[in-house]
Amino acid sequence: MNNTHPENQSHHLDTATFGAGCFWCTEAQFQQLKGVEKVESGYSGGHVANPSYEAVCTGNTGHAEVTNVYYDPSVISYDELLAAFWVMHDPTQLNRQGNDVGTQYRSVIFYHNNEQREKAEDYKKQLNAEHAYNSNVVTEISPFTTFYKAEDYHQNYYNENGNQPYCTFVIKPKMDKFKKVFKDKLKN
Repeated sequence: MNNTHPENQSHHLDTATFGAGCFWCTEAQFQQLKGVEKVESGYSGGHVANPSYEAVCTGNTGHAEVTNVYYDPSVISYDELLAAFWVMHDPTQLNRQGNDVGTQYRSVIFYHNNEQREKAEDYKKQLNAEHAYNSNVVTEISPFTTFYKAEDYHQNYYNENGNQPYCTFVIKPKMDKFKKVFKDKLKN
């Protein structure tokens, strides 16, 4: 497994890094959006170099399951990615999403610059001020440091394993909801 910083990208792509529970779910949802060129599942925010999936699952590495989203800001804005992020999971749950429990499933935004930090913090404050959820948003907002790409079998998981029970019973309902909310922003 390689320690990867955002790949050499063409000049028009930016990177956003989000943790919203299981990366299989968030990867599948972000892949649907126009302007998102690539999504990679991986690990970030911990203290162990080159962690394996099994190590991250113990909750002892400090890493969260995250997705690196490579996007064209002339097609989709960071604000729109934030809107998608808040919809695709429950940001009021501390260290869990549904049946996935542990710090590796925490709601987190790893910002790549001050503009991303400010937008994420402002959005979170606004959601809490407007009581958009029944409880306060607990999403962690931290600086991006290192991204470790997950094992190959985690990449493009939903598209390659859509008939698996987890995909059918957990990811598909989330995808259906996501597609209704963002119908005007979906790829053809």
